[in-house]
This record gives sequence, structure tokens and C-alpha cells, in this order.
Amino acid sequence: MILTDSQILAALETKEIVIEPFDISCLGTNSYDVHLGKHLATYKDRVLDAKIHNEINHFEIGPEGFVIQPGTLYLGVTQEYTETHHAVPFLEGKSSVGRLGIDIHATAGKGDVGFCNTWTLEISCVQPVRIYAGMPVGQLIYFKVEGDILNPYNLKSGAKYNERGIRPVESMMWKNKF
Repeated sequence: MILTDSQILAALETKEIVIEPFDISCLGTNSYDVHLGKHLATYKDRVLDAKIHNEINHFEIGPEGFVIQPGTLYLGVTQEYTETHHAVPFLEGKSSVGRLGIDIHATAGKGDVGFCNTWTLEISCVQPVRIYAGMPVGQLIYFKVEGDILNPYNLKSGAKYNERGIRPVESMMWKNKF
């Protein structure tokens, strides 16, 4: 079951969902719009290796915006910090962003119950496009869960993306054993 606007508001009241900053005008019928933060990053190396820590270069989007290019993966971040304690958050791109040829996530659209952070975005495009900090990029949709949560993400000892931040976070695949 997808939470409706009234259910999202009720969950915000009980702190089962946290959105900071929260703006009622961003609440849709069954979703909440999130915005692109000012921080972007790209990987330093063109060839990435899943078994090593691939370093990134951080930079900021200025008031004039920034033109993203095809063939480059940009890591972005949402302006919004979120917590979800009794629902599964899904982040989907806004159709207006998709119609500009921008993808905001490669595969990581689902959060876990207990995820407490900003969202790192895996941004790519099909043609050059100028993007701006603060532009609406996605919408969070919340799915109700049934049953007890034994191991919420924010309490997992091995959770790789628990450190709160305002910048995009590179892949931590290298921390996995394989």
C-alpha cells in the first residue's frame, strides 16, 4: 500500500517519517517532491573497480547552473534529509526531469526502513543539459510495511551509508566481501 498525502502528514507528526526541510507545497497526492542539492561529484578515474575505494571529486553547482554531459556519471544529493521508520521509501525521478533526458538513479531507487540521511543520486543524461541547485528532481513514495522490523538500516552495524552528510557519497561496494 502506498501512503497518501494525509498518511504522510500523520507519519510526519509521529516522526515515523522525517523530512527536513519540509514544505507542504511539495506534498503530492501520494508522494513528496525532493530537490537537487548544490553538491555534485564525479569519480576521479574513468575506469572504476568494484573491489577498491574509487575516489570522487566534489564541486558545487553555482547560481548559473551546471551543464551535465552524456557519458559521465554525476553523483548528486537531495537537499532534503529524510528518515523513514515504518515505511519503505522509494525515490523516483520527476517526469519533467525525465523529459529532459535525465536519470536520477541508476538502480538505487529503494531505501530501507530505518534509512536516515540525504539521498545520493546517480545522475546521467542523454544529451547535455543545464541543471540547478534547488530544482525538483524526484519524488519520494512511501510503502507501508507489515510486521515487525528486526534490523532497521540505521541500527545495522555494517550499514555503509549511515553517516549523515550533505554531499553525495561514492560507492562503498569495496566494503563488501566477494
